[in-house]
Amino acid sequence: MSPTTRRLTTAQALVRFLSVQYSERDGVRHRLIAGTWGIFGHGNVAGVGQALLEAGEDAMPFHQGRNEQAMVHAAVAHARQLNRLSAQAVTTSIGPGATNLVTGAALATINRLPVLLLPGDYFAARSADPLLQQLEHPVEADVSVNDTLRPVSRYFDRITRPEALIPSVLSAMRVLTDPAETGAVTLALPQDVQAEAYDWPEAFFAERVWPVRRPAPDPAELAEAVRAIRAARRPLLVAGGGVHHSEAEDALLVFADATGVPVASTQAGKGSLRHDHPADLGGIGHTGTAVCDAVARTADLVIGVGTRYSDFTTASRTLFQHPAVRFVNLNITGLDAHKLAARPLVADARTGLEALTAALAGHRVDPTYEAEYREGKSRWEEIVEGAFRAPDEHAVPTQTQVLGVLDSVVGDDDVIVNAAGSLPGDLHKLWRARGPRQYHLEYGYSCMGYEIPAAVGVQQAAPDTPVWALVGDGTYLMMPTEIVTAVQEHLPVNLVLIQNHGYASIGGLSEETGGERFGTAYRYRAPDGTFSGDPLPVDLAANAASLGMDVLRAKTVGELRHALTEARGSQRPTCVYVETDPAPTAPVAEAWWDVPVAEVASREPAVRARERYDRRVADRRHHL
Repeated sequence: MSPTTRRLTTAQALVRFLSVQYSERDGVRHRLIAGTWGIFGHGNVAGVGQALLEAGEDAMPFHQGRNEQAMVHAAVAHARQLNRLSAQAVTTSIGPGATNLVTGAALATINRLPVLLLPGDYFAARSADPLLQQLEHPVEADVSVNDTLRPVSRYFDRITRPEALIPSVLSAMRVLTDPAETGAVTLALPQDVQAEAYDWPEAFFAERVWPVRRPAPDPAELAEAVRAIRAARRPLLVAGGGVHHSEAEDALLVFADATGVPVASTQAGKGSLRHDHPADLGGIGHTGTAVCDAVARTADLVIGVGTRYSDFTTASRTLFQHPAVRFVNLNITGLDAHKLAARPLVADARTGLEALTAALAGHRVDPTYEAEYREGKSRWEEIVEGAFRAPDEHAVPTQTQVLGVLDSVVGDDDVIVNAAGSLPGDLHKLWRARGPRQYHLEYGYSCMGYEIPAAVGVQQAAPDTPVWALVGDGTYLMMPTEIVTAVQEHLPVNLVLIQNHGYASIGGLSEETGGERFGTAYRYRAPDGTFSGDPLPVDLAANAASLGMDVLRAKTVGELRHALTEARGSQRPTCVYVETDPAPTAPVAEAWWDVPVAEVASREPAVRARERYDRRVADRRHHL
């Protein structure tokens, strides 16, 4: 071995390389790969597993997971909490361990959040062929189950020779740290190559710092955007997740204070302004507030900042109804900046907002417009108070009253984690976000099962912060596995487990679209064969306790308040279990969402639903 080389296995070299990679933004350095999650099988135990053991915890911390998808969720939440400046790796065996990564990878890529996936793969040398869990393709011998990760990865490679690792892993780091390209990165590792030794150049193991860029806007694009804003009479800014990723909250605050332009927020962007700022109108779109959607309907200019304009945000392109409405999109990706035929402003959110504020010096919206939206905000606050308020402390709480009690217990820095079911709509409308990291809602993929592992990832990233995973019974049953990880690692995550005996959100959607809540309740079969009998005797609180959590049961508003307060002060993973009153207390949707309804049907509810659908779809427009 030459003095300028080091003989290691491919897996050992990979772990050592990852241990000395850093990101840097605004002069602050972060460890790029902060740790590795893993479940070991024959496809990675003797390669990456041995390499992690040999490297030691100081070089590469290891986290033991229970489900491969959940490990990706935890890693993604960790990266989001740290503004995408630090990521984690996930290693699995071949076969089902690898394919279990697909859902988490899709979630990461859709939400533009970095995670490094290291699944095992078949023997590159084909010395054992087929091996256990290998997929045999009849005409493409180089295909493995890991190819399912290609469409959901921002970068994919299969390392079939040790020396191929060098250019591949450098490309992987580039993608992980590129704010316009980041997402899931997959390096498939044939198990024989993992264990194969090679003489690696010492320069490969030198510390590397990957700068996270803040590109400034093009002067011509900036001038066009400024002209459009100055000409607008009713502008509205839509804050997306890019505001948080760029740490642009202070720049947005300065922009709003200087111009008086009201601010709406997507699910990913909520908390960009504090809820009590006069310009904050809350959520926008199908799950938005009444005041925000009313302003959106009459806005003549929409300024999108760090948003990709999902159908929930645009109400399936029925929300922005001003005849002359135009769009200015400030986004770090050209793909999103050009959506809705917008004037693009391709730049970092913080840099772009600062440039806009400077160029708009002295400009402010008309005082009558400002007074109008502030009055609407005040009316909405009264609606929030009504939804949060219970008749008395002895009442069985509704879901929105559960949120009201939680609102009274949490501090400004607490983190609320949610992803799916009926809670996202209630939270987007009602939650009063007090800090930029408080509202952690995954709605790009809206993945059931995300919440509990995500709370673990957030707690790792912010160890002194109270973290709350809000889940219904449907989501809990999808993936409670990482409760065990929280217990093992002494992570004091709090779980608010709401029992409503089924899929409440989809049940409501089913009823609205003519499906009559078919297959959405957790109940015994009735004599007619439908699931409409008594509720199932499932004790989810006992299940959480069996996995090691402390469990507090609450039946009334007063008991819930006491339990949440106790959980927040605990240093143990704690579950607060509450069965809610099913009576609806959330404000109705203020904007439409396009879910196509059967064009022909024999059942009357579906026929009526199609009539409603045809009326609403007529409001859709293309912005050209």
